[in-house]
Amino acid sequence: MTNKQNVIKKAVYEKELRHLQDELSIMLEWIINTNQKYVVIFEGRDAAGKGGVIKRISQYLNPRNARIAALPVPTEREKTQWYFQRYVGHLPASGELVLFDRSWYNRALVERVMGYCTDKEYEEFMVSCPEFEHMLIRSGIRVIKYWFSVSDDVQEERFKRRMEQPKRRWKLSPMDLASRMLWVEYSRAKDDMLARTHTTQSPWFVVDGDVKRHARLNCIHHLLSIIPYEWVDQRTVELSLRPQNPEYKRPPFESQNHIPKRYP
Repeated sequence: MTNKQNVIKKAVYEKELRHLQDELSIMLEWIINTNQKYVVIFEGRDAAGKGGVIKRISQYLNPRNARIAALPVPTEREKTQWYFQRYVGHLPASGELVLFDRSWYNRALVERVMGYCTDKEYEEFMVSCPEFEHMLIRSGIRVIKYWFSVSDDVQEERFKRRMEQPKRRWKLSPMDLASRMLWVEYSRAKDDMLARTHTTQSPWFVVDGDVKRHARLNCIHHLLSIIPYEWVDQRTVELSLRPQNPEYKRPPFESQNHIPKRYP
């Protein structure tokens, strides 16, 4: 467990986060204006903090150009498709950043450990995945991959908090509970995945997720450091005087179906 005395203070964390989020906005403007295409993949154990960092990255970004891809369980039809097919439709066009909250690496982790794919399908994925990502890179899509690591005692603590708090309980799925009992199996699957899909063109970056504040700041700072963005002059927006039309009169307030004012 991390000593709480070593955890960055909330005020310092929030100040640094605001600064990094300002830089993320500058980065996205550069992506838009230079027609870049970026994919950022977030993988990791349940409760490792992936969702939290994705939320902070996307919080103030233009949702038209910065999208989150969090795919549900594949349909029966999708199960018969080429494995990567359902992910292709979520890849970025020019001027877009896509954040994958879990990705095609489900096959190397969840499907592998839970027995949802055959050994042959698993092996085919491990061979095809680097080729698939190199194909994306050759087409002009930059791929950045993060693995969020969390210790077993911290994960257990976070699971317990989710069980105790109704607003967080939705995060604790049956799959999460099953993975809790398969810690070693997931560790082996993760080790194999990182070893076989880490390439020079598409490397894995590991984030220590035991302290959420540290993980968020470190991950965002690293993302900004490896994307070669520059300041882009943005057009100046000026509000002109709004034209007045004395002939128009708003209808009486009482004539409209307003909701009750519970709060003044």
